[in-house]
Amino acid sequence: MLFGKEAAEWASLGGMDTAAEIAQQPILWRETCGIIAENRDRIARFVEEYVTPETRIVMTGAGTSDYVGDTVVEALRDLLPCRVEAIASTDIVSAPYECIEADVPTILISYARSGNSPESMGAYDLFQQEVSVLQQLVITCDAEGELAKKAEKMENAFVLLMPEASNDKGFAMTSSYSCMLLSTLLFFDLDNLEWNTIRMERLAGTAEDFIARRYGEIDQMIGYGKHRVIYLGSGFYAGFCQEMALKNLELTSGKILTFNEGVMAFRHGPKSIINDDSLIVVFLSGNPYTRQYDMDMIDEIHGDAGDHKLVVVAFNGPEDLKAHCDQVIAFRGEEVPGVYRVFNYMLVGQMFGLFDSVAQGVTPDNPRPDGTVNRVVKGVTLHPYSGR
Repeated sequence: MLFGKEAAEWASLGGMDTAAEIAQQPILWRETCGIIAENRDRIARFVEEYVTPETRIVMTGAGTSDYVGDTVVEALRDLLPCRVEAIASTDIVSAPYECIEADVPTILISYARSGNSPESMGAYDLFQQEVSVLQQLVITCDAEGELAKKAEKMENAFVLLMPEASNDKGFAMTSSYSCMLLSTLLFFDLDNLEWNTIRMERLAGTAEDFIARRYGEIDQMIGYGKHRVIYLGSGFYAGFCQEMALKNLELTSGKILTFNEGVMAFRHGPKSIINDDSLIVVFLSGNPYTRQYDMDMIDEIHGDAGDHKLVVVAFNGPEDLKAHCDQVIAFRGEEVPGVYRVFNYMLVGQMFGLFDSVAQGVTPDNPRPDGTVNRVVKGVTLHPYSGR
């Protein structure tokens, strides 16, 4: 049984793949830790040789794969001595002259579930063509994808394959997102691999409990019946909120309008989006200083007139949090660095997107059966580029 439904019911709803792929994540996180451990020596040589103060690291992907980089970029900046950026492959392909620095030693990290999207190949090829000193790091869930097969043949490429089951069959990326995210954090923090593996075991246990026992809290969110959902977070959580908003939007085939923004930026115009049909979800920061600003916004929204609803997702949050919102979804456990909290927080967004899809009469595994939006993007023409 998954989220209170038998497999046959999920199959009839067209959501078996997506439900199973959300639920399998704790198992795959453990597998990902094992993959990094198995490749530890190879990874250590790569990092020692190519990550220097002069290096530029660019993380890229499209859609959810892009949001992997947006979620981890600040953590990598804290870990590494060099410049780290997250740039969507769609931006690289459409405006390479704005993204590529030909004479700067660069590591391009390409994230891809399948590695078959035109932009994945396009960004890879453009950096290969234009950058004089380049290393390609491909983190992908599909060993048979075009990107992995191309990179395997190249001397300046490192291919890191995620657990086979993370190559999500459903339309929405769930376990592929979390495994690629985790692998990046572990890859560039090998000195703490044992401790981070223990940390992930604890987070996996918390996740398994939430998946098995606490899905009723997501049902409560569905019960509000709102058709406009707003995701807010501070710092790197603002990047993470992009992915949570996308899950809700794509799984409901656009029947639910979603929006994401940074907490402090929300007052500067975007707050106009709130109306009586709005559900606001705030992912509470683990940093005590930043959390003050989160709480200010939470109190402001909670006190505003109207029939909107406010849900706060917290990790060991303030004990009186329930007095400041309509619903608290609280994870408890040993304190972890802020970025690692997303491995629990993401379950809320993924499960809510799945449940909302069913509530809207959409088939989660294939929310756009008309083919106008596809699991792997189609219809992209890659135009030749010959430099500035």
